[in-house]
Amino acid sequence: MSETVKTIGILGGGQLGRMLALAGARLGLKSIVLCPDPESPAFDVAAEAFIADYDDEEALAAFADAVDVVTYEFENVPAATAAFLAARVPVRPGPKSLEISQDRLAEKTFLAGLGIPTAPFRAVDTFADLEAGLAEIGCPAVIKTRRMGYDGKGQAKIAAPADAAAAFAAMKGQPAILEGWVPFEREVSVLTARGLDGTAVSFDVPENEHRHHILKFSRVPAAISEATRASAVQIGERVAAALDHVGVVAVELFVVPEVGGERLVANEIAPRVHNSGHWTESACLVSQFEAHMRAVAGLPLGAPVRHSDVEMENLIGEEAADPARFLAEEGASLHLYGKAEIRAGRKMGHVNRIRPRRDRGV
Repeated sequence: MSETVKTIGILGGGQLGRMLALAGARLGLKSIVLCPDPESPAFDVAAEAFIADYDDEEALAAFADAVDVVTYEFENVPAATAAFLAARVPVRPGPKSLEISQDRLAEKTFLAGLGIPTAPFRAVDTFADLEAGLAEIGCPAVIKTRRMGYDGKGQAKIAAPADAAAAFAAMKGQPAILEGWVPFEREVSVLTARGLDGTAVSFDVPENEHRHHILKFSRVPAAISEATRASAVQIGERVAAALDHVGVVAVELFVVPEVGGERLVANEIAPRVHNSGHWTESACLVSQFEAHMRAVAGLPLGAPVRHSDVEMENLIGEEAADPARFLAEEGASLHLYGKAEIRAGRKMGHVNRIRPRRDRGV
């Protein structure tokens, strides 16, 4: 074990922070969580809790003094917060991962610069920008806020030019990006863990099904060719290296059918553990959460070997109200997040359903 890293600070107290803290505890690592919400579920499993705003410099200084390294569970950590902490303690992943992933225009520009295919895109600051972009890209298209959007929030589809004015108004004056429509067959993602020494390992590629813009299922193995799987892993590892990333990074990808096969189009980067990797808790010896904590602590990453086929189902809102039915299900592993209140559209937990790997004939 690392002689220097014994305590990891986690910015953000949601379910991802909770699962990071649990994974760290298996390695003998203490986790201290900072989050402004006093009901943060990660507080229940942390060694210590800091209830403070992300711009509270007094609390941030005390937080930095209490930990050996800082990581985060969400990509919208304020830049000033990351900079303040980085002056006092290592922050992993580093500032480039945050800078790129917080802005969809920067993200698409970064991916395109690596030669990774994306949807065609244009910056939109004015309605004239939108009109010009539509003239070049065509319809259908999607306009999205450049910052802070998730689970379908902050975006609007433009099926025809007549939809442009309403879609632009829906951005409420925020800087936006116009993206061409991608005629995808399925969505997949690649989760890559990269260590301090530049070593990188990638998990098997899950196929993801969304409902109402929220991830509902991730299934492994994905229904893609071996060449497509290898291409996805290559994309994940190129992104991680170009960001000089330490920890887990996820790249969401569209699979687009074409004559004689299929191709990948990159959608988004998440510089953290990811919802589409929750299946690794049950189907791998080293989960995405453990791989992230290993990387952040400077420990060997381990091999992300998958021992089972698996389906992860997100439990949203009232779906988590009767946990007994999942506990009684053979082959199912339930993880509830300990959130105080069930709300419509809120991720309350997930269940992993494992079965023997088909490709091993067992």
